[in-house]
Amino acid sequence: MTDIEPDDIVDARGAACPGPLMDLIGKIRSAESGDVIRLLSDNDQSLTDVPEWAEEAGNELLAVEERDDHNEFYVEKA
Repeated sequence: MTDIEPDDIVDARGAACPGPLMDLIGKIRSAESGDVIRLLSDNDQSLTDVPEWAEEAGNELLAVEERDDHNEFYVEKA
């Protein structure tokens, strides 16, 4: 379990692909540089979509935590 304190949380559990990623992108756009956003997603596609997008967009994926019923992604805005 990570000790990263997010500045904001996006709960996209239950959303179909590409919903979780789109919700994360929307939140990142309004965030300040250095802010950490935690995305909650139960969509398995997020496991590939979020890391690929973070790298392409120049943001940093700090951690991915697998929970029983969802995954948590910690992304820091560049």
